[in-house]
Amino acid sequence: MAKKSAKSDRQQVLDQIRKQQRGADRRRGFAIIGVCLVIALLIVGAAAYQPVKNWYDDRQYADVALSGIGQAASVCQPVEEKKADGNQQHVPEGTPVDYTTAPPAFGAHWNVAGVAPDPMQRKLYTEDDRPALEALVHNLEHGYTILWYDKTIADSSKQMSYLRAIADKLAGTSNFRTKFKAVPWLSTDEDGKTFPDGAHVAFTHWTAGGVGQTDTTKQKGAFQYCSGVSGAALSSFMEKFPYFDSPEPDGM
Repeated sequence: MAKKSAKSDRQQVLDQIRKQQRGADRRRGFAIIGVCLVIALLIVGAAAYQPVKNWYDDRQYADVALSGIGQAASVCQPVEEKKADGNQQHVPEGTPVDYTTAPPAFGAHWNVAGVAPDPMQRKLYTEDDRPALEALVHNLEHGYTILWYDKTIADSSKQMSYLRAIADKLAGTSNFRTKFKAVPWLSTDEDGKTFPDGAHVAFTHWTAGGVGQTDTTKQKGAFQYCSGVSGAALSSFMEKFPYFDSPEPDGM
């Protein structure tokens, strides 16, 4: 019987090595695909986690009145009022205004169609998309109550869940009693001043000094500072200072 050649033996060895290599390549390819799928699932899961968590956290407030959301009214200080100025004092868009209070309740402001005041339908903002102060002060002139919150609130998932619930309660554009916005008070580099010690939330409203009051010397800014988010305090503040007690209540 003829012996197999050494070349034939080597060929078999090479074929076996190639077969093993192809198998290893396939396994490596499957492993890479598996890792990519896991990473993709983690990315999708991470993106979906916060909205789902927010929905889960917020649903508990579906049947709760505004006054029942958040902390007790006792976390808020007494309301303060200061003489207002800036009625109808419009400055060109982009012109910065140095407001004397933190946050503002009155003063000069922008008056640009579609820019100021900010549209009524949006109720809650974050640091990434907050309108300029000069636009928001125009909202105040039109009767809005603005809740300003600082980074301490922004970093608290519980406090932000209160704000989302409040924004939901005051949603809509047909009822001017819901002229409300919750916006962040930014760093001192951007907004210039800080809240009083211990305060992380502030309500402001520009009051005409009485319903139908046309004497601009009667106008005041109303302020209330709180250590946390209180729907009870906000509800009382908005009842005391309704939209129609403002310099221009009929404006959106």
